[in-house]
Amino acid sequence: MSPNLKIRQTDECIHAEPDAAPDAAIIWLHGLGADGFDFVPVAEALALPRPPRYVFPNAPMRPITLNGGMPMRGWYDILSLDRNGPQDEAGVRASAARVDGLIQAQIEAGITAERIILAGFSQGGAIALHTALRHPLRLGGLLALSTYLPLAGRLASEASAANRELPILMCHGTRDPVLPAKLGEDSRDALRAMGYSVQWQDYPMEHQVCLEEIELIGSWLRLHLD
Repeated sequence: MSPNLKIRQTDECIHAEPDAAPDAAIIWLHGLGADGFDFVPVAEALALPRPPRYVFPNAPMRPITLNGGMPMRGWYDILSLDRNGPQDEAGVRASAARVDGLIQAQIEAGITAERIILAGFSQGGAIALHTALRHPLRLGGLLALSTYLPLAGRLASEASAANRELPILMCHGTRDPVLPAKLGEDSRDALRAMGYSVQWQDYPMEHQVCLEEIELIGSWLRLHLD
């Protein structure tokens, strides 16, 4: 464990606190079937010179239709992998409301909205995308890993003017068998078509993160938080 981060666990979240009082926070959402601890090692590996507070919420347990109804931690139900298929809109919106609450908690703790970054992997990245682009306050950035834009058809009418120029970094594996790279590419292209500036990077990997990706994330975070 990094000496610069102290881990505190509750039923709903994992908190990684730096030694010095932070002036920034990263709320990082895990993927389907994982939990809040999943990206703690990545946060430690980033070793940012001015460590932020990290908040790693646990998704609730829920039955996942695509997995035969098996209960697991998920931000919403997966009804189909067809991008034109049905989506669990109620689940997406409920999780987004929860993330809005986490953002507000950081603001009440003294972190300004523009120093809060939303990050997520896979299903967690989908919620990060959905939430950040609709949030009424300007945020610090959006990090979306191996993911896609849910409820894409609703974004044009629901987007927040405050986050039209939000820094966005999207990364994806070209060999991803879970969420094919085309899903990420299509989401990137849809966002760019709506005027968002999206930095994109792909890697020859599957549904995972790699060292080169972590290095890029570190550089991007230092750019937007230092």
